Amino acid sequence: MDNTKSILLVGVGGQGTILASKVLSEGLVEAGYDVKMSEIHGMAQRGGSVSTQVRFGDKVFSPIIGKGEADILVSFETMEALRWLEYLKPDGKVVVNDYKIPSAPILMGKEDYPEGVIDIIKDKANTNIIDAAKIAEDLGNTKVMNIVLFGALVKAMGLTDIDWEDVIRKTVKEKFVDINIKAFNAGMNAIAEASVI
Repeated sequence: MDNTKSILLVGVGGQGTILASKVLSEGLVEAGYDVKMSEIHGMAQRGGSVSTQVRFGDKVFSPIIGKGEADILVSFETMEALRWLEYLKPDGKVVVNDYKIPSAPILMGKEDYPEGVIDIIKDKANTNIIDAAKIAEDLGNTKVMNIVLFGALVKAMGLTDIDWEDVIRKTVKEKFVDINIKAFNAGMNAIAEASVI
């Protein structure tokens, strides 16, 4: 039986999507899973679309998640969740950051940021909405938004039996360890119900 789980993390360049994926992969490897990870960067390092695919299980043959295959979609930016929604399984989950970063065409006035994106996502999938920017701001550092979302992902996936604090200590620069652990716990608390996928 194939017990492989597929996690898709999406965002905009500079949001820390890749760091969150690395912490996730590190912890899963330590927990004894076979893990494959792939990164796709958009055109621009900052401001372009970034996606990371993490697959784990007893034996994982490919890091690539096809359309309709992701167990969970974690979106660091609202619009990106909509863009990647077709990759979610019919019974998959979405964790979406209620946070907008206008793309270049929107900034240039060529397009409008679409209205009602979160409502569209909620209509189509089991969705947890997180205001990770507000949580990170309350902690005193908006840069830890990615680890807030990572904490929410861990809770939503039911991966709470791994010592993530220890993984964060090993992965993050020493001076940022404490705030990242606070961010992780705040993200876990932002998801009301832990349910194993």
